[in-house]
Amino acid sequence: MNHKIKEDQKSENGRKTVCKRTNAGGNQADGYDVAALGELLIDFTPSGFSEQGGALFERNPGGAPANVLAAVSKLGLRTSFIGKVGTDPFGQFLKNVLIRQGIDTGGLLQSREANTTLAFVHLDDSGERTFSFYRDPGADMLLTEEEVDEGILQKTTLFHFGSVSMSREPARTATLKSAEKAKRMGKLISYDPNLRPPLWNDVEEARGVIKQGLQYADILKVSGEELEFLTDAKSLDDGTSQLYGQYNIPLILVTLGPNGCYYRRSDDTGHLSGFRVHAVDATGAGDAFLGGFLYKLIVSDKLSGKPIKELTNKELEEMIGFANAMGALTTTRKGAIPAIPSLEQTEEFLR
Repeated sequence: MNHKIKEDQKSENGRKTVCKRTNAGGNQADGYDVAALGELLIDFTPSGFSEQGGALFERNPGGAPANVLAAVSKLGLRTSFIGKVGTDPFGQFLKNVLIRQGIDTGGLLQSREANTTLAFVHLDDSGERTFSFYRDPGADMLLTEEEVDEGILQKTTLFHFGSVSMSREPARTATLKSAEKAKRMGKLISYDPNLRPPLWNDVEEARGVIKQGLQYADILKVSGEELEFLTDAKSLDDGTSQLYGQYNIPLILVTLGPNGCYYRRSDDTGHLSGFRVHAVDATGAGDAFLGGFLYKLIVSDKLSGKPIKELTNKELEEMIGFANAMGALTTTRKGAIPAIPSLEQTEEFLR
């Protein structure tokens, strides 16, 4: 695999900086199935205790958009990542992880202005997480609109983004403008609000900015908590009805952990139960779910040419069932990208 690096002079927040743009990750001349923009960071995951009783943490690759791409890539589709990391060893590690996953890194920049963002994951007894972030600033926050390679947007079938990259400028504008451009190009748009309150100045700012992304979404993936945060609705039916009515989102998927997934497509709603597994780390489970769903949707569309609104309920629920399995299996191992199952593992689990 040939790695080609060129020096790009950019201006970020009025400062001159030098970024490395890395063209690697395989031959994608025919385009991509999924391209994603957003954060790529280090998850330090609990890994026992030292002989002296100190907590040990394991370095794992993370960042929700990258996790989604890793799931899609592991299932066999073509992917490309757009974002920024530091030139520090953590940034180099993350770039190499994407390359090993088969993810094209032509849209990945390495900045000397800030280090790679670090997240420390804290797990309770059921594997549920809280986070501590070291990101003031983090390199992912410094991606500018001008640095986004529009060629990647033009060559992809689906564009995916989240809200973490919208928590600070200039990455906020870069994210929203990219979603707007992809929408104008006629691309399918996937959006995961992925609320992380510690990364925002305040929750009202988060609510307002996250809602800006809803106008572009063809597929919206939210947790139950995020749905309530955006709508103040106490029921899944009321919350999804409110979002559909206001933003006309073709498909809303509400992930409910071990309780599966609730969905809304226009006035049609449903719920698929999840899978009971021995969960050790929920990090990346929602991203694996979404990656699994996007994989099934894209493969189905290639085979049948059906848009979302023309899928039968049976077809849609088969896709969600596969996604539920992907999410469940990811919780049985630590880390996000390292825990994502293969197509064969997922199909075997479903059997």
